[in-house]
Amino acid sequence: MAARTRFRQALAAAYPAAEKIVLVQDNLNIYTDAVLYQHLPAAQARTLAARFEVHYTPKNASWINMVELELSAIARQCLPQRIPTLDELTTHVAAYVAQRNAVQATVHWQFMLEKACVKLSRHYQEIRVTNSPD
Repeated sequence: MAARTRFRQALAAAYPAAEKIVLVQDNLNIYTDAVLYQHLPAAQARTLAARFEVHYTPKNASWINMVELELSAIARQCLPQRIPTLDELTTHVAAYVAQRNAVQATVHWQFMLEKACVKLSRHYQEIRVTNSPD
């Protein structure tokens, strides 16, 4: 069974009372509900898919994905060498995350709204306002 399917099953099991579980994820084609139907009976896949509300990051705007930035920081600064066991990896990552939380580390955006509007304007439909009688 695909890791994505197992992940959604585990998440749904961890939050049984949640009406909807909101996921924010990349636009990669393996992240769709169709994958659930490849690994589960249709009724079970449909029930699991209904538990989730999925929001995708824009295809050409990976700078939006703060999770990727944080994981990259962990990989570069916390895990420069091979970690032999899962327990040791968990300990290293937990200590690094605790340190970043203690100093309230944040992402310092340099790509502000004004620049985004100019750079990404070709990706959005232009809205034309006309004076029409009501």
